[in-house]
Amino acid sequence: MVISVAAFGLYKFQFSQQDVPQTSTDNVTFIGEAVGAAPNFGAIENITVKKQSFFDYLRPGIELENQRVQKERARLLRIAGHFADEKLTGEDKDYAERLGQLYNVEVTTDGITKDWLDQMLHRVNVLPEALVLTQAANESAWGTSRFATKANNYFGQWCYSKGCGMVPLQRNDGASHEVANFKSVQESIHRYFMNVNRNRAYYDLREIRFDRQEQAKSLIDTQAAIALSNGLLKYSERGEAYVKDLQAMIRHNDKFWTDYNDLK
Repeated sequence: MVISVAAFGLYKFQFSQQDVPQTSTDNVTFIGEAVGAAPNFGAIENITVKKQSFFDYLRPGIELENQRVQKERARLLRIAGHFADEKLTGEDKDYAERLGQLYNVEVTTDGITKDWLDQMLHRVNVLPEALVLTQAANESAWGTSRFATKANNYFGQWCYSKGCGMVPLQRNDGASHEVANFKSVQESIHRYFMNVNRNRAYYDLREIRFDRQEQAKSLIDTQAAIALSNGLLKYSERGEAYVKDLQAMIRHNDKFWTDYNDLK
């Protein structure tokens, strides 16, 4: 389960993407769509069929989130270019303020700065499909957990206001957290992305990703998923054991992951 989750705003795509170039990571452009109601995964007895059904169900929603992030990053890079050329526009500043608010990196009275851009470029980036799908499988028991079926929560996200979700059956005495309730599975995916991309608990994951970007390494293949998982030590109280489980699952289910080389 997640140890700490930053406060989230309402789930909505709140930024206009008009005239934003559709740049790609690894020369791949993500095109996804919101997932609908989940199948009854518990009724699928064949393990291979269950895995394929689970991954195929969530994959379009994950691609939709990566598509959103790609567009945000493209706009951010354009703003960075304008900043370098000292040609920032009012539209740039307005967008930067809104995006900064979403990612918890405030644009101060100094306006857009090199430090602000650097922090944002660490946060606004894609996540590898294999990592997201593996965490969803691990946290939701392949879509069969009480939290997945009753609260649309596939990633074990916690919340801290009374009544915000479902009380865990084995919650420690004195603990106040609940497992967040979402209106849809797509909202759960969205909140997972925002959690990993802005929560200070996952700073290490973002640094690993940034380093891979600087070294021109893939951010979306299986090796990227394994590398970034090392930044999830604080996602579970199990720490390193949890990360090792994720890595073993990523390797074991390799045949299910999208081969992005086929899409280039």
